[in-house]
Amino acid sequence: MTDPFSFPPGFSAVVIGGAGDIGSAIASLFHARGASVTATGHDRASLDRSTLSTNLDVALEILDVRSDAAVNAFAARFERVDALVNCAGILARDEEFEIETFQRVLDVNLTGTFRTSSAFRRHLAARGGSIVNIASMNAYAALPRIPAYCASKGGVVMLTKALALAWADEGIRVNAVAPGYIETAINAEGRKDTSHHDRIAARTALKRWGTPDEVAGTVVFLAMPASKYATGTVFAVDGGFLAG
Repeated sequence: MTDPFSFPPGFSAVVIGGAGDIGSAIASLFHARGASVTATGHDRASLDRSTLSTNLDVALEILDVRSDAAVNAFAARFERVDALVNCAGILARDEEFEIETFQRVLDVNLTGTFRTSSAFRRHLAARGGSIVNIASMNAYAALPRIPAYCASKGGVVMLTKALALAWADEGIRVNAVAPGYIETAINAEGRKDTSHHDRIAARTALKRWGTPDEVAGTVVFLAMPASKYATGTVFAVDGGFLAG
């Protein structure tokens, strides 16, 4: 009997934004479970900073998810893709009230997710594959300094549901994971304020921040045969923050 928690031979995963902290954890876990993995970053510096840079078995590529031409050319190079993870994301605290910054955040986080999903659609349909989008708890609990980020992640939630309905007949499953407060480089400076860090930890049911590895487990599970009846769903990985 086939193990529903294992990937079949030749399983190929593409992690868009895999150079980041959460993306690297996802790509590493796919690799550890036997998948062939390609991860992307927006420039060479992001790839060099990634923890994946020392893993010679994970292919690292530069990709600008804002470019139709770049995304389509990137996708066209693959012969087989079983899972696509959309993890590319940016935010710009306070600056998102400027229209150009607002639009840039949406173009990366929301339109970029649609752009890559569309580019890999035929590959995923051929394999009965799956998409896992990285949303955020800020799709549900807004913060005042990042309006574009909150709006984009709310859009990712509804895009996930819409694509799950639209592409189900092609055998493509589409789900999302909504991380809560996860310890990453993007919030490292803020975590130096111990009162801020402890206040957020106290707000969660588990009384602590999460780690990238704890997000990766849910993402990889959603690409496994064990989750083949799950689609159109958003899984919160937030330590119980939204439950309160």
